[in-house]
This record gives sequence, C-alpha cells and structure tokens, in this order.
Amino acid sequence: MAKACTAKVIEECQISPKPTSSSFSSSSPSPPTTSLPLTFLDIPWLFFPPSQLLFFYEFHHPTSHFTSTVLPNLKHSLSLTLTLFYPFAGTLHFPPKPSKPNILCCYQNDSVSFTVSESGSDFLYLSGDYQRDAKDFHPLVPQLPLPANNGTHQQLPLLAVRVTVFPNSGISIGIAYHHVVADGRTFNNFLKTWSAFSSNLRDSSFTPFYDRRVIVDSNGFEPIFLDEWWKYQNPKSKPSCGEKMVRATFVVFPTNMELIKNWILSRCDENNEPHPVHLSPYVLTCSFIWVCLLKARELLGGLKTKCVREDPNYFGFIAGGITRMDFPVPTSYVGNCVGFGRSMAKVDELLGEDGIVVAARAIGSTVKRLDKAVLVGAEKWISDWEVLIGSEIHLMASGSPKVDLYSRDFGWGRPKKIEEIAIDRTRAISLTESRQVKGGIEVGLVLEKPQMDAFTSFFIKGLNALS
Repeated sequence: MAKACTAKVIEECQISPKPTSSSFSSSSPSPPTTSLPLTFLDIPWLFFPPSQLLFFYEFHHPTSHFTSTVLPNLKHSLSLTLTLFYPFAGTLHFPPKPSKPNILCCYQNDSVSFTVSESGSDFLYLSGDYQRDAKDFHPLVPQLPLPANNGTHQQLPLLAVRVTVFPNSGISIGIAYHHVVADGRTFNNFLKTWSAFSSNLRDSSFTPFYDRRVIVDSNGFEPIFLDEWWKYQNPKSKPSCGEKMVRATFVVFPTNMELIKNWILSRCDENNEPHPVHLSPYVLTCSFIWVCLLKARELLGGLKTKCVREDPNYFGFIAGGITRMDFPVPTSYVGNCVGFGRSMAKVDELLGEDGIVVAARAIGSTVKRLDKAVLVGAEKWISDWEVLIGSEIHLMASGSPKVDLYSRDFGWGRPKKIEEIAIDRTRAISLTESRQVKGGIEVGLVLEKPQMDAFTSFFIKGLNALS
C-alpha cells in the first residue's frame, strides 16, 4: 500500500445560489423562501446515509495555477448551478410530529459548504482499480450529518463539496448529498449543469421541473412511510471502515457478459429448464458479482456463523421510475422517482453449480416485475431494505451504469476514475458505466483484505472458466 493519504485545507467557504428573474420557470416556486414537501418517493431515503461520490481528474499544473484560474470558475459555475437546482443549497427540515419533513429553501441565506485542500499523496495510486486502503479516500470527501428522529427540531444541509488539488498530477471533486433531495438521475442533471457552466457549454434549453403534484400517491403510501419514520429512532450503528478494509474496482466487459449469458443459457438447456426472463448487462453483471461475493464469504467462514445454507439471501437494487410509474414524470423533474427491488434466493442454491443461473433468474424476474408494476409491494420498501443497509450477509447495489457520470467534463477532460465512498458504511457494491470500453460496467467494492483477495480469485477464475 502507498503512504496514507493526507490533505491540507487551504480554504473553506460557502457557495450561494445567485437567483435571477429568468432562473425560475412557471413550475418553480418563487423566491425568496419556499418549502418543498417530500413526496412518498422521497421519504424512504430518510433511512439511508448520504452518498459520497468522488471524481478524479488528471490535471498537470501547479497549485498556483489551480487557485488562480480553475478554482474561481468552479465556484462561480457552482453558484450558477445552485440557482437552477436551489434545493441542493437548502436544508432538510424536521418539524415536530405530525408535520412531515420538508426541504426548506431561503434564497438570502442558503449556501453550500465548499472546502479546498491540497494533497501530496499519490494521485495515480488513488485513481487506480487495484486494492487500496479504504481510509485513504476519507480526507477527500465531505461529511454530512445523518437524519435522526429524536423529537427535536432539526435542519440538515443537503449538499457539501470538497475539491482537492494534487500538484502537477490531478484534481478530485468529492460531493456528499442526501438522497432525499435527488435520485441518481436528478443528481446527474445537477452535475451535467455544473460541468457545462464550468466549461462554458451550458445548454439554456434545460429547465429543472419542481412541481411535486406530478408524483401521484394514489395508493396511500405516504402515511405508511411517515409512520415508519416517526417510529424510527437514531440511526442504527452501521459497520465502520476498519483498518483492514480495502477498496477495489472490477470491470465486467461486454465480452464477459456474453460469456456469462451463453453459459446461463447452456446450463438451462442441459437441465431442460426455461431461460431466465431477463438477461440484460445489468442482470448478468450483478448475478456474477452476487455469486462471487457469496463464495468469498463462505470460504472465509462468514456464512457458517451468520446464516445457514437454507436461509434466504437478498440482493437489493434501485429501479428507475421515470418510465415505470403509471403517471407521467418529466425527465427534468427534481426529486426522487425510483422504485426499490429486492431479489431472493437460497444461499445453498447460490453456492451450487448453477448459482449464477439462480441469481440471474431471481434478479431478472424482479426487474420484469418492476417493469410491469413498480409500486406493487411498495408499502414494504422500508422494512424490506432495513436488513440490507450495512449487511455483511445480504447485498445491495448503488448507482447505475445507465447514468453517464464519466461524461462529466468540467473543462479539463473526462474523469479518470469515479468512486462511491459511502459504500464503506452501507457495504453495497457501486455500479457505474465503464470508462474503458462502451457497454462495460465498473463494480466498486469495499471489503476486508482477506475477503477481497478471495473475491478477486473467484472473479478471475469464474470468468476464465466461462471462456
């Protein structure tokens, strides 16, 4: 491992939106103060820790050049972006029961924490795919407080930014945000706007849509979710990032996916079984990762003490809702429009010879069910997902390869690497599109080193066995 990463803070400030009369459409509330209600699709995210995305960019210039040219532009472009995406600068407001949480926006006072630091750490090491100490990334991302239902009046920031310059090597942009303000689609629109302003490529035709009335709760999920929240106490203690935790990225290429798919179809034909109903690149990748990770845990004895082979094992993921809801939602809508999927298979079957087939059948069936009726069973979303967050037995996926984060160019090129630091706490796998090859998927993991070594072995041997 390389020397531990350190970063020296050289500036701390607040970036405020700069509203203008043309910044607000007829669907947007008017300044100076407004309260955005949480919809039933926002409320479940109160139970999740903030996301912490980290973008690495090559930048072969000294710190002085960064502070004199790049930094002022980053600040100004962020301010312009917050003008359009003003809820990101607001606060998550928790009034006493029975009032429900909301996003409070006050244009004269709202701002986002913006920290600038300098690091002499090895940029190439940090932006690699191989195993790296998970704690090395913590100085590069901001922290946000967790929501807690403790009966007191709270206002929590929704977004924070930390930019670190590695002299003559690179720049990292760490962004923490609460999911209650945005799903991956909305956050990507926010980043797309910020990077476009920064590189002077702003498309003036894009206007964020804020009218929460488009989210129709015809099934009465909101009171169910609010009741779950009001019963919820302080966040449970989730696994911390221990000294032996390492982070690594594995790329599943389209050629790998084709091998996995052909093997699944062949096994089904040999066993006279029907083919899985859905074998998309996402399903193929997640099925393979699910089985490899479970085998790694079994090898190290993790399953012997925590579950028995007949027990169910869960794989949870987020399903986009823009095309799945039974009510129309504009793609420019700011907020959450996603569903929750949870697939189940027995541990014994996943560890068997046809484990990948079992996994693909389970995940694919869940995807197709969500395609038909994304809100069926939604009343159990919170309780179903509670067992997944921070679990060392079950697995969940964060992110999506359909969100083109590697296209976010602030004026000095595409990202060299993207990491989701929050998986240190959630124990999820992170998924992004591959930077290396079109159609590939990057899978990020954080595990104890012995488990990461075991997973790596199963990953490589598994792909080789399919070829």
